[in-house]
Amino acid sequence: MHAINRWFSENVQALARDMRWSYLPPLMVYVAAGIQGLTGIVGTFFVKDYLGLSAEFLAALGFWAFVPWSLKMPIGHLVDLIWRFKAWLVVLGAALIATSLLIMAALIGNREWMASMWSLNAWYVLAALLSPVGYVLQDVVADAMTVEAVPHVDDSGRPTPPEQLKRMHTTMQTLGRVAIIGGTVLVALINLWVFKGTDALPAAEKLTLYRNVYLLALIIPVVSVAGLVSAALLHQRQVRQLVANGLSITEAAARLRPEMAETRPNWWILGGSLVFVALTLTLGMSDWAYSQEAIFLGSTAIILWLMKRLVSALDPRARQTLVGTAVVIFLFRATPSAGPGVSWWMIDELKFDGQFFSVLSLIGSTLTLFGMFAFRRFMAERPITYVVGFLTLAGFVLSLPTLGMSMGVHHWTASVTGGVVDARFIALVDTALESPLGQIAMIPMLAWIANAAPSNLKATYFAVMASFTNLALSASQLGTKYVNQWFTITREIKDPATQAVQTAANYSDLTPLLTTVIVLGLLMPLSGLWLARRLGWQSA
Repeated sequence: MHAINRWFSENVQALARDMRWSYLPPLMVYVAAGIQGLTGIVGTFFVKDYLGLSAEFLAALGFWAFVPWSLKMPIGHLVDLIWRFKAWLVVLGAALIATSLLIMAALIGNREWMASMWSLNAWYVLAALLSPVGYVLQDVVADAMTVEAVPHVDDSGRPTPPEQLKRMHTTMQTLGRVAIIGGTVLVALINLWVFKGTDALPAAEKLTLYRNVYLLALIIPVVSVAGLVSAALLHQRQVRQLVANGLSITEAAARLRPEMAETRPNWWILGGSLVFVALTLTLGMSDWAYSQEAIFLGSTAIILWLMKRLVSALDPRARQTLVGTAVVIFLFRATPSAGPGVSWWMIDELKFDGQFFSVLSLIGSTLTLFGMFAFRRFMAERPITYVVGFLTLAGFVLSLPTLGMSMGVHHWTASVTGGVVDARFIALVDTALESPLGQIAMIPMLAWIANAAPSNLKATYFAVMASFTNLALSASQLGTKYVNQWFTITREIKDPATQAVQTAANYSDLTPLLTTVIVLGLLMPLSGLWLARRLGWQSA
């Protein structure tokens, strides 16, 4: 019992004690990012039942949705250039997110009217591409706000000691992940209530429910903008506190302003990014079959070139650390997923409904949040290479139950256990074991950037690493598209009016698809670790 109390004190209570009001504004923006999953389950069922989009097309759309995340580098640099006005980027992001949600609500509730102006699939694609742009804008600003949120002076205006500053940066980044995951926990609880008994609802009532969920999700941009309001109020409070300690208003404002060197426009970053945007738009609007591959290769070349110029400002050891960390994280995050076909199979074959998906989400989110505390010292004391290696092996083992169910193992386990260890039981246990490992790899890297990057380029350095690692997610989506080309998964598609089957379900390729994904998920990160060790790269 003493050991448990000690652990709780060191990992949970310590984090709560280290919480400061100044951390609240970026945390609210992160919470908004966490609750974006509010429409996830609804979107899965709506696309499956009412939009005839293939798994390959949806994987390709996922690639385009991740492209904006590769632009975090120029946006981050823009934030550094317009530091005093960065809040307006959050407002713009909120407007784009709200527009995407309203399009989806209209698409579900007023399909005929929307179809009269544009095809339903085109509306869906537009909504799917608008929201990530909004979230990218908000995320970049939130990253920059985490640096601003860590007080560099105490209540009396004296500088914060370096060791304490480093500890506060680690706490801030940990709380940022906690806020995001906390948002997913809240979403899971809401979905658990929303989807209760929905399986028996008529189709028309289900559609009304789906639309209302998208309207409810308008709380997301409201929360992020509220973070800006709280930042302004807290700043005024800090000024008043310093004035009460004997400083003038001008002196107080100057003390609270971080000491930064003048940030000058890096035209290589801005110009290279302009080339990237032009390339993306040109190829995106073309019918060329390999436009995604060309954009990926072009964006990779541009980002690597920009990174090379940017990291030249670091000392050799820090530069080596940044490069080694980036490569390891890239290959870890670039592993392809199985795509939407697995969810379709779970709905059609395993009979998982919206409420059960909500239960899985709640368990996953809650235990991921627990994992943030449980692995806090693990994250702080181990290098990223060790963390990634551990996560890779754990992920490999925990992916085997789903592979087994694709081969019918759940039928055997149910028969020998009297129906106890069925598909739902296996899914629950697997989710419970896998979830705590969720957000671990990113925290030590973010804390290192916050502490080591030049003071006038914090947002830029956050964005550099984010652009590179998010580029890995684009690579992951490309890989997902390829495996769904090789192994075709189709769900049953019915005509909404006549209920006639237009496309028959076919999940015969699911097992080889999952096998391929699992093997790649093991080999790619391990190859990154081997390469880093071979070349003598260090990691954070």
